[in-house]
Amino acid sequence: MSTERPPKTILLVDDNMGDVRLIQEALKDSTYACEVAVARDGVEAMAYLRREGELGQAPFPDLILLDLNMPRKDGREVLAEIKADPKLRHIPVVVLSTSRSEEDIQRSYELQVNCYISKSRNVAQLFKIVRGIEAFWLGIATLPSTL
Repeated sequence: MSTERPPKTILLVDDNMGDVRLIQEALKDSTYACEVAVARDGVEAMAYLRREGELGQAPFPDLILLDLNMPRKDGREVLAEIKADPKLRHIPVVVLSTSRSEEDIQRSYELQVNCYISKSRNVAQLFKIVRGIEAFWLGIATLPSTL
């Protein structure tokens, strides 16, 4: 009997492909078994979460890393939709944004974000942030079972 757990899935929602590559790189040598799915905007994120079309067999995420400022549907709209949906609201959402605006921070918590973290433009610091998120959410926190 195998005691190996299936990898956790992180849905990374970010339109900046440079940031996406850096975050993926930070998670590459993870001490936790995890897979990273990427949505480039809020429309793609909601299609992924609702398993629409060709995403019908997509693994359900254990954690969502969400940028705020994106085209088509921004992170605030995505966060509001996730937290309003009984099938999705249990998924922890971490806003990972370059915005340090008090208004964005306040609004995110009003929309029930689990955590708000400002991205660093310093690569070493960004890696430290991402690895800290990973260590807490995949290593310390007890997450609900995925559907």
